[in-house]
Amino acid sequence: MPTTVRIGCASAFWGDTSTAAAQLVNGGRLDYLVFDYLAEITLSIMAGARMKDPQAGYAGDFIDVLAPLLPQLAEQKIRVISNAGGVNPQACATALQAACDKAGVNLKIAVLLGDDLQAQFKHLKTQEIREMFSGAPLPPMCVSTNAYLGAPGIVEALRLGADIVITGRVVDSAVVSAALVHEFGWSWHDYDKLAQAALAGHIIECGAQCTGGNFTDWRDVPDYEHIGFPIVEVSADSQFIVSKPKGSGGLVTPLTVGEQMLYEIGDPQAYLLPDVVCDFSQVKLQQQGKNAVQVHGAKGLPPSDQYKVSATYPDGFRCTASCLIAGIDAVDKARRVSQAILDKTAEMFSQRGWAPYSETSIELLGSEATYGPHGQRRDSREVVIKLAVRHPDKQALILFSREIAQAATGMAPGLTGIVGGRPTVYPVIRLFSFLIAKNACHLQVDIGGERVPCALSALTALDSQDLPIPHQPPKPQGAADASVPLVKLAVARSGDKGNHSNIGVMPRQPEYLPWIAEALTPAVIVDWMSHVLDPIHGRVERWYLPGTHSLNFLLENALGGGGVASLRIDPQGKAFAQQLLDIQIPVPQSIAEQLD
Repeated sequence: MPTTVRIGCASAFWGDTSTAAAQLVNGGRLDYLVFDYLAEITLSIMAGARMKDPQAGYAGDFIDVLAPLLPQLAEQKIRVISNAGGVNPQACATALQAACDKAGVNLKIAVLLGDDLQAQFKHLKTQEIREMFSGAPLPPMCVSTNAYLGAPGIVEALRLGADIVITGRVVDSAVVSAALVHEFGWSWHDYDKLAQAALAGHIIECGAQCTGGNFTDWRDVPDYEHIGFPIVEVSADSQFIVSKPKGSGGLVTPLTVGEQMLYEIGDPQAYLLPDVVCDFSQVKLQQQGKNAVQVHGAKGLPPSDQYKVSATYPDGFRCTASCLIAGIDAVDKARRVSQAILDKTAEMFSQRGWAPYSETSIELLGSEATYGPHGQRRDSREVVIKLAVRHPDKQALILFSREIAQAATGMAPGLTGIVGGRPTVYPVIRLFSFLIAKNACHLQVDIGGERVPCALSALTALDSQDLPIPHQPPKPQGAADASVPLVKLAVARSGDKGNHSNIGVMPRQPEYLPWIAEALTPAVIVDWMSHVLDPIHGRVERWYLPGTHSLNFLLENALGGGGVASLRIDPQGKAFAQQLLDIQIPVPQSIAEQLD
C-alpha cells in the first residue's frame, strides 16, 4: 500500500484546454491522471451525435490530448480515469486503442458500462416516475437517459489491471475516489474516508477553478496564460493537500480552494453521492506553504439505495440573435427595436395561424441587464441586443431569423453588426431528473474482450433521520454603525445545479461571518436576486459551514430552465456571485476602518 497517492485533473468540461494533461504529466509526479468531460446537457449533445454517426457520442478531445502522451504514461506508470466515454464509451475505447497501436504502446483499456438506461426507456415509461424537483411525469420521449454511477465499477476495472478506465456517466468525483479506494483498500463502509475522497474529487473536478481560475480576487492570480491544473496528494488516513505543478501560473490558498468546495453544492451537510452522503460543514482548510492547502474534516454517512438519473428531452426550438446598436440613447433605441421585432414577427405568426412564442428574452448587454434592478448604468452609447425566442415550430423561428435584418434599415439608427450573420434555429433540450433503484443498473467492466459483472456491496441505506442537524451561525456582538460591500468581507462563487443555482460565500476573516450571516438572510437574497428567481417557484435556502465560517445559498428555479433550455445570457448562474458581492453589509465602524 502506498503512503500517498497523487492525482491530477486535466479537464473540467468538454472543451477545456488541451495543454493541461501535458503540464501534469511532465511536472506533476502523478500516480493518476483524471479527466472530467460531462455535464447534464453534454450527454444530450453526444446522443444527437451518435444518432448521426454510430461511432460518435464521446469526447474526441480525450483521444487528441492523450495520444501524444501515451509513451510517457506507460513509462511513468500513470493510470488514467475519465468519463470521456459519454454515451458511447466503447467507441471511445476503440479510438484510444487505435492510438495506442499507432504509438506502439501496450496499455490495458477498460470500459465501465451500466449507466446508459436509454434501452430501458419503454420499461421506465410503465413506472410512476416523477421529476425529482417539479413532480412532472416522465416525457414521452428522451434523447438520453443516464444514471450517475459511483466509484465501485471503476475500482473493479482497476483491480482487473486496467491502465486506462473509460466511463459513461459517473458522478464527477468518482474518477478520484475510485483511485483512492483501490490504492488504499478502503471499505465501502469507511464513510469518513469516502467523504474525504469525494471532497478531493469535488475540489479538482473543475480543473483550474481551485488553482486561481474564476477566483473573486482575480488581480492576485499570476500568469493566467500558464495556469496550473490541480493535484491532490492523499494520505492513507484520507487527509490531502491541494497543489499544482511547480513553475505553473495560478494560486492555491484556502480561499481559492474554499470557493471550489462550495461550488455547485446544495446542503453541505447532506451532499448526496452514490457511495456516501458527505458532510462538508466541519472541513478545515490550512495553508501548508506556497500554493499548497491541506484539507481535512469531511464526514460521511451511508448512501441511499437509489441513483440519480438525468434524462434529456426535446421541447420545441430556440433562436438567439445578437447585434450592436450605437449612438445617443442606445439603450432606449435597443429596447424599442427589440420589442418591435418581437411584435412584428408575432403578428406574422398570427396571420399564418401559428402559435405565439413560447418564451422571449430581451437582454441589452452593456446596460448591466444581468443585474436587474441593481444595474447602475441606465444608458450607454453602445449596447449589444441579445434577443432570444422559443417556439414549438421550427418554421416560425426561421421566419424570425430572416426578419431581424430589416431592422437595420427600417427601424432606429445605429443598428449594425449582426453577430455571426443570420441566426440559426436549434432544438431546445430540457433536463429531467429522477431517482431509480440501484439494482436497475447492471454494471459491467469490459476489458480484454471480456465483460465482467460488478456487484455493489450490501449496505444499509441512509435513514433521513440520521442526517445532522443544520448549524446556526453565531450572532454578531455590538452595533453595526457602518456598512461595506460584501466583496470587502468575503469571496464568493456561483454555479448551476439543473434549474437551480448556488452561491457560496466565504469570509476573508472568521470574525466577519456573524455580520455577513446577519445581513444575508434567505429573505434578503430573495429580494436581491428577485430578477432571476421564478416568481412562483423561486425560493432560497441557506446553510452554515462552521469549519470554514462560510455560507451556502441555493437559489431554486433561478436559471430560466437552465442549460440550453434557458434563453438567458447567463443560463448557469455564473455571474450571480458577482452581483451579490455588491450588496452592502452593516458592520461596526472598527471593521470598516480595517478595510479602508
